[in-house]
Amino acid sequence: MDHSETGTDRTSGGYPFADIESKWQKRWGEMELFKALDDPKNPYYVLVMFAYPSGDIHMGHFRNYIVGDAIARWKMMQGYDVLHPFGWDAFGLPAENAAIKHKLHPKDWTLSNIRLSRDTLRKVGISFDWSREVTSCLPDYYKWTQWMFVKLFEKGLAYRKKASVNWCEQCNTVLANEQVDAEGKCLRCDSQVTKRKLEQWFFKITDYAERLLEGLDHVPGWISSVGTMQRNWIGKSTGCRIDFTVAETGEKLPIFTTRPDTVYGVTFMAIAPEAEIVERLPIPEEMKALVDDYIEKSLQKSEIDRITDTSDKDGVFTGCYAVNPFSGEKIQLWIADYVLASYGTGAVMAVPAHDQRDFEFAMKYNIPIKVVIHPKDSTLKSEDLEAAYTEYGVMVNSGHFDGQEGSAAIDAVTKYAEQQGIGGAEINYKLRDWLISRQRYWGCPIPIVYCESCGIVAEKIENLPVLLPEVENYIAKGRSPLEDVPEYINTTCPNCGKPAKRDADTMDTFVCSSWYLFRYTDVTNDKEPFDPIKAARWLPVDIYIGGTYEHATGHLLYFRFFTKFLKDIGYLNIDEPVVRLVNHGMVADSKGRPLSKSHGIIIEPMEIIERKGVDVSRLAMYFAAPSGKDVLWSEEGIVGVERFAAKLFRLVEESPKQPDKAQLDKRYSRQEIGDNAWDIYIKLNQTIRKVTEDIDKLQFNTCIAAVMEFLNDFASLKPSDQPEFYQFCLEKLTQLMAPMTPHLSEELWEMFGHNNTIFRSKWPEYDPEAVTADLITIVVQVNGKVRDNINVSARIQKNDLIAQAKASEKASKFLDNKKIIKEIVVPGKLVNFVVK
Repeated sequence: MDHSETGTDRTSGGYPFADIESKWQKRWGEMELFKALDDPKNPYYVLVMFAYPSGDIHMGHFRNYIVGDAIARWKMMQGYDVLHPFGWDAFGLPAENAAIKHKLHPKDWTLSNIRLSRDTLRKVGISFDWSREVTSCLPDYYKWTQWMFVKLFEKGLAYRKKASVNWCEQCNTVLANEQVDAEGKCLRCDSQVTKRKLEQWFFKITDYAERLLEGLDHVPGWISSVGTMQRNWIGKSTGCRIDFTVAETGEKLPIFTTRPDTVYGVTFMAIAPEAEIVERLPIPEEMKALVDDYIEKSLQKSEIDRITDTSDKDGVFTGCYAVNPFSGEKIQLWIADYVLASYGTGAVMAVPAHDQRDFEFAMKYNIPIKVVIHPKDSTLKSEDLEAAYTEYGVMVNSGHFDGQEGSAAIDAVTKYAEQQGIGGAEINYKLRDWLISRQRYWGCPIPIVYCESCGIVAEKIENLPVLLPEVENYIAKGRSPLEDVPEYINTTCPNCGKPAKRDADTMDTFVCSSWYLFRYTDVTNDKEPFDPIKAARWLPVDIYIGGTYEHATGHLLYFRFFTKFLKDIGYLNIDEPVVRLVNHGMVADSKGRPLSKSHGIIIEPMEIIERKGVDVSRLAMYFAAPSGKDVLWSEEGIVGVERFAAKLFRLVEESPKQPDKAQLDKRYSRQEIGDNAWDIYIKLNQTIRKVTEDIDKLQFNTCIAAVMEFLNDFASLKPSDQPEFYQFCLEKLTQLMAPMTPHLSEELWEMFGHNNTIFRSKWPEYDPEAVTADLITIVVQVNGKVRDNINVSARIQKNDLIAQAKASEKASKFLDNKKIIKEIVVPGKLVNFVVK
């Protein structure tokens, strides 16, 4: 390509990005550069979260995908056989709601958006292996989602029961606990979630609670906050089960407590409004209306409103009583909304003297308060209490347990309960089974039929997929629209062949996304979801990139559950699906609003790319912030990187070329190239080390800054002085930039006379002798406190030093969301940021 005569798009200084980008995207396709091997020798699996196709990709997607792309290309240059696939999370509420809004059928809307987004991604030049593309709403994929359901059903891990469930009135469907935010609102539409009792399908994820918890100790490459969120969500507690009984019926009313030493202080029982046992209580006729009214009102409240410490605790007496198995006392049975059916057994023993919630409740309703724990050095009287005494202490008023204290008291009561057959030691988890039924049309059909003779029957594997029928009236009605499709509902029993009915609900879309990473390893298999041998060649995923925090207790928990289950049935040989989990920050518009299709806040990347080019747009996004930090997108950030790209292009274009002269594995010495070139050589190797280290941390902003800084020093070297060394430096620099500016780097590489793609060249390695020759250690302080030590060139300029200090991973945590008042630089020693 003769760049001197082209009249095509050029950035500042004459960089013809449009011709270059189309040229190399075509070349990559022709050489199948990104097509993964079936039998890799040195595998590396790069995975980005697949997309909801509810419209074209926006800048938030663009950021996610260029991060994965840079890592994939970098690993190619390190000699790995890379798998970098992509697909579409095409079922579910986002696509269906968008289709309803645009008055289109979900299938038409979804597939249209997939075509649009795929075309955009191809124009962006992301290194996806499109031969492994998956689309979860197509039968060749959801056949195997149904297979997963059947296998779980066969193992007793998929079951149906009537339960109190989260209901979103706006979405007209059930939500899993993980799809309700901390304020009790739907994560999809932000409307208030209420409760309903419905027959629903669940996956028994609780059977895997301990393994899911234990597995977090074996994923050191995960973001620690995600592990913490999952630990808290699983919520393991060690305590005691105590079997109270309903006085009128003798039915057991088990409770879980971590404080069995207070059992003699129970003065009432509190039951969750949605607890199953409520329906079996012999509530006196004169109390029924009052109780029913209270339950109905309670279920309209969000869980956060019910359990928050600041909310008013209320309840209703049922007219029934329970019997304390330790004291034999009869105590009142209340229904109270501060108790949740989702924790423990849905009932609690209330000890007002030693639990603050129970204390407030008892004071409000004039329920007796009984002290059964004294501090070691004092005594308590119930009439003197202004708040519950919740510390450990000495048991009193507790029969033969009087005098026991602390953990010994807890152990003694627990052991006695076990000996007497009224309870015993127990481990409890907050984690509830995964509710997967959805009363919506656009989802994977549940492969279950209901037969009067055989009961609940799973469809035979050979009959899968159960196809989702194309219907005109797909709007949610508070029940599944599929109920109104007789040709779908009416079927025959797979066991006996008699008339039967299909389940009308569809599956939560999180089921589809719980196994897609495995399908990528064997995407054309029509005999099974994937060949275990092929999967073993690639798994586990080496790096998984996406918005992790919003998925921490949803998708990122569910796909771990599926991994362990598939291992149990012989399809996987791994315990955890992902080695390294990384988060990309949000992208916000100029007003600070996070980009969101559902909220209409969108910045389309293609409009910018068409004006500035793919690689400049990539550079602007990389340079805006480290990958884990949020980005406030502004086109003002394009100016500097645009000039940088053009400068690099001109340097190579105008430099004398010596094909085969630059020996890229060569190590230089001062004697060979002289003092000035030796200084450049030192800086080059420091840059190679910096970029290599920071690209692994996904800190592309500091990678770019390091190359910019090198170019400033490189300006002192003239091509005529050291032509071979001059080209050596520029070729190394081109390789360093290749993961971030793939099209530009390919073009520059070809200018140097290389016939093969730059991504088959060897990633630069720094010369250890040169790297340490000119380094000094600088202390980085924030408000006078040492936050990091960084190694920099002894000749670093002040502005570059400040930039590197700000980019320090340790120090930057103390600069985030702070205003820098002053920057103090003591040359050769320290940088101190004064912030407020």
